[in-house]
Amino acid sequence: MTGEDEGAGHRARLRERLLRGGPDALLDHEIVEYLLAVFIPRRDTKSLAKRLLNEFGGIGGLFAADAEAIERAGFSETAVASLKIVNAAALRLLAAEIKTRPVLNSWNALLDYLRADLAHLGVERVRVLYLNAKNMLIRDELMSEGSTSEAAMYAREVIRRAIDLHASSLILVHNHPSGDPSPSRQDIAVTRDIVEAGKRLGIQVHDHVIIGAQGHSSMRAAGLL
Repeated sequence: MTGEDEGAGHRARLRERLLRGGPDALLDHEIVEYLLAVFIPRRDTKSLAKRLLNEFGGIGGLFAADAEAIERAGFSETAVASLKIVNAAALRLLAAEIKTRPVLNSWNALLDYLRADLAHLGVERVRVLYLNAKNMLIRDELMSEGSTSEAAMYAREVIRRAIDLHASSLILVHNHPSGDPSPSRQDIAVTRDIVEAGKRLGIQVHDHVIIGAQGHSSMRAAGLL
């Protein structure tokens, strides 16, 4: 049997395990291996998959990585797209869970979505979820993207956008690339500025959620709002 035949047989066995056993039937590196094999035929993609997972810190970090970063690791645009489409599909599915019912009644679904999108990013991003009077999501908006340690968040811009969208309330979100989701003193100070600015205009800040690879923190749960 040639190496090509062995590779095809191995991929067929992975496919059978997936179809019969569901997503838990494959290990992380096997999922990545199978995806790569679709676009990199006639190569042993197991070693490639393991190298990617090691380089990006696991399957979450890999799927969330910038396309350019994966390309720099030596992969074609087509192979990179096969990984990024999985990330896009996963985020779309998770987002659907919070778009059809009140956000405050779907808190665990919201956290799943935010962790998938932000937990493994290498730079800080600030997001604001604007809600209507029934706490339904109006807009999930990226406000800013910064460096590995900070991103801008301005009370005037956050509240002005809420007025533009006729939002009744909002949830602030950002990530800590360090992995530690504990709020900094600056996080707390800026959040309180936004809370006070919102109060003057009848716009409530429900929470400020910080996401990191080690978990998440809620300023409201911590008694900081």
